[in-house]
Amino acid sequence: MSFRFVHAADIHLDSPLRGLLRRGEAASPFVEASRRALENLVAAAIEEKVAFLIIAGDIFDGDWRDYATGQFFMRQMGQLARAGIRVFTIRGNHDAETVITRALPSPENLHAFSVRAVETVHIEELRVALHGRGFASRHVAENVALTYPPAQPGYFNIGILHTSLTGQEGHDVYAPCSVDDLRRAGYDYWALGHVHERQVVAEAPPIVFPGNLQGRHAREAGPKGATLVSVADGRITAIDALTLDAARFDQAVLDLAEVAERAGFVDAARRAIGEARDRADGRPLALRFVLTGETSLHDGFAAHPEQTREDLQALAWEAADDLLIEKVVDATTMPRGGTGTLAVTGFETALASAAANPAFRAEITATLAGLHAKIPAEALGLRDVGDGISEAIADAAIRAAEELVQAALGGGATDTDSP
Repeated sequence: MSFRFVHAADIHLDSPLRGLLRRGEAASPFVEASRRALENLVAAAIEEKVAFLIIAGDIFDGDWRDYATGQFFMRQMGQLARAGIRVFTIRGNHDAETVITRALPSPENLHAFSVRAVETVHIEELRVALHGRGFASRHVAENVALTYPPAQPGYFNIGILHTSLTGQEGHDVYAPCSVDDLRRAGYDYWALGHVHERQVVAEAPPIVFPGNLQGRHAREAGPKGATLVSVADGRITAIDALTLDAARFDQAVLDLAEVAERAGFVDAARRAIGEARDRADGRPLALRFVLTGETSLHDGFAAHPEQTREDLQALAWEAADDLLIEKVVDATTMPRGGTGTLAVTGFETALASAAANPAFRAEITATLAGLHAKIPAEALGLRDVGDGISEAIADAAIRAAEELVQAALGGGATDTDSP
């Protein structure tokens, strides 16, 4: 007997994408992306003629703002019902029972696993046993994997769990467990959710995170989707990634170490935009730029961050009308030995005036004298200061302070937009 199923997770339907909302109409492909991705998932399941669909948690991003979110999901499930495709879901941390306060009746093809204990459901005509448990609350610290029952003989056994495993960077610890904890049950496949990067954690048996269905920010870059699993005679014959995202996030790191002129920056940015556009495979693209390297352009970026972002957006419109610059992070620095700090008129003059101010110099001298009185001269390397603090020592301290100010103002990374 042969059949196929799709394993998806972390749909985060109607996730707000706050960083792009203020971009107006240009951001609409991204605001609607989670819905379009769910439509793509349903269409793929029907096209591939799968026997069933598993959604391993976080269908929703949180409580519904209104019933429209729930109605959209039920409409998609209705399409699968009419195609004869069953759907099995669990609740994750974002859509735990205590988080979602509204509810709608489900179509008969949709089964949500219990949040009280592990539940087993059979598809007798396929000899499949699915074992799963949803979650009642948003924070689950216990190892619930240990409560899953042993595999049932004569069935193809699938475990469904929303978990961080032993910990994943960028994800909250949730229902932690180890690979060995999962293997002990003897299942043929583990359908996991919670981690947004696609991972085949183990192959014997397959323990899989399909990743989230749709990227939501630049840290969730690249193709997103679900996993198609093929089974023949009780054995897995293929595990294939399905790319189903409706919009793409990406990041371009632009090293400007060899670039000293604005024209060179524009040329490099054009190339990076073109490459990112090619990677998006025709989808709407939200691109984050990270500018790095020692470059004399640094002062201009630091002084006029909005101009830099708008320049890059203008270049993006050349490539496509659905390509947004999501953020620009300026991590450039001035070349060693450079003279600039910030392109602020009169800054150097103001700094020199403060250093020459008699009251300021007197305060510096008094501070140094107090330190000299408290700390042995040998510890400070001041063996020859005599009975007081010399002009040379005060000058050296002031110059050091100037260098620290220049470094602080000229060397840090700057975001030109909010997170």
